[in-house]
Amino acid sequence: MGDKEAVPLYEVPAETQGLEVAPIKSSIAPDFKLQDLGGDEVQLSNFRGHPVLINLWATWCGPCRLEMPAIQDRFELSEEDGFVVLVVDFDKPVSEVKDFRDTLGLTFQILLDPGANVQKLYRNRTYPTSFFVDESGVIQVHHIGLMTDRQLDDNLAEIGVGP
Repeated sequence: MGDKEAVPLYEVPAETQGLEVAPIKSSIAPDFKLQDLGGDEVQLSNFRGHPVLINLWATWCGPCRLEMPAIQDRFELSEEDGFVVLVVDFDKPVSEVKDFRDTLGLTFQILLDPGANVQKLYRNRTYPTSFFVDESGVIQVHHIGLMTDRQLDDNLAEIGVGP
């Protein structure tokens, strides 16, 4: 994986490596509840019955910025079919996240994780990281790093989204 594909978030201490792992394919996506940019609470489990893309990102992450327009395009194409996008930012003030959203014209839900609880729950160490969750709440794909358009489409197909 090249430097342009993913940005390390932090290192896991050697003594804990291998003891806990990120959620894996075929496991139930760990539930979480966060606030969106409007201050409303959003809980993952409320979207059971819908395919969901969970994208862990940061405003300062170049690869995250690069893949957001493609995610927005797919969201616009499939929103009426029940496709949900939840992007989770953990470290910036609301004003910076709103500026990021407005600059890129993003209309899907952006959630704030100021305590990095979801980052920890999902054992995320790299940006961007995406989890593709099917209608039953089961993770079908865990993608680390920047997605090409084809990878995004293939991953979405795994959860029943797309043409």
